[in-house]
Amino acid sequence: MPGTRTLDLDLLRCFVTIAETGSFTRAGERLGRTQSTISLQVKRLEDQLGRVVFARTPRTLSLTPEGERLLGPARQLLRLNDAAIAELFEPDMTGRVRLGVPEDFATAHLPTVLSAFAKAHPLVELEVTCDLTLNLLDRFHGGAFDLVLVKREPSAPLEGVRVWREPLVWVARDQLAVAGQACVPLVVSPEPCVYRKRAVEALEATGRTWRIAYTSTSLAGSQSAVNAGLGITVLPREMVPPYLTAITDDPALPPLYDTEIALIEAPGLSATAHRLAQHIVAALERGA
Repeated sequence: MPGTRTLDLDLLRCFVTIAETGSFTRAGERLGRTQSTISLQVKRLEDQLGRVVFARTPRTLSLTPEGERLLGPARQLLRLNDAAIAELFEPDMTGRVRLGVPEDFATAHLPTVLSAFAKAHPLVELEVTCDLTLNLLDRFHGGAFDLVLVKREPSAPLEGVRVWREPLVWVARDQLAVAGQACVPLVVSPEPCVYRKRAVEALEATGRTWRIAYTSTSLAGSQSAVNAGLGITVLPREMVPPYLTAITDDPALPPLYDTEIALIEAPGLSATAHRLAQHIVAALERGA
């Protein structure tokens, strides 16, 4: 058909990587290319499309409306390409991959994701460790993990690629858990914890007094404390168990800002570990 355009997958991969990392420089580091090469590929894509996909200033980088429309289809095309390559060339992929994950995120979202990868690559040994984000980061930088998923603030200038955004809610035994209490009892993880920080900042911003009623290093321990009526906690909306109550309309409790989950890859990553990283990003994007 005259005028039909065929999209270049290498250019699309460059485009998607820039959108995910928010930077030409970080995209170049991830793809193993120079910043000038990345810029040239973006120009080639825009010339091919006849559309501008990024709005750039000396300080900011964002997708244009055309770029926003392209992002979803571009990811789908790359997933199909990578799946086809994996089917043809990676059925016998081997090796061990060490993955660190926050406990609550691992419980809610990762089992299905990792199960699909294990079925596609049965010779790969997955070694998954659940811990607090601070401990995961310390051990990651000490060489204990190939990949790590960590909680972070959306605006934090941290390493890694965002793979999930979490709407947070107050969680209690029931709707009346803090009714009439002048001081809000909190069930939290040890510092530093993104959810703990989010709860304290939200309460202090509205002048509410609070106290730490219970501290637990495990998700199960925190949920048991809340269920026993010892206090309230903060969790992602999708991780609230059925026996607890998400409080979203109590004027005594201020709204909470979202947090993020980011995936960080260790330097010199093996092909097997990099394949798992791609799988996690693609799977979570479909579920986000």
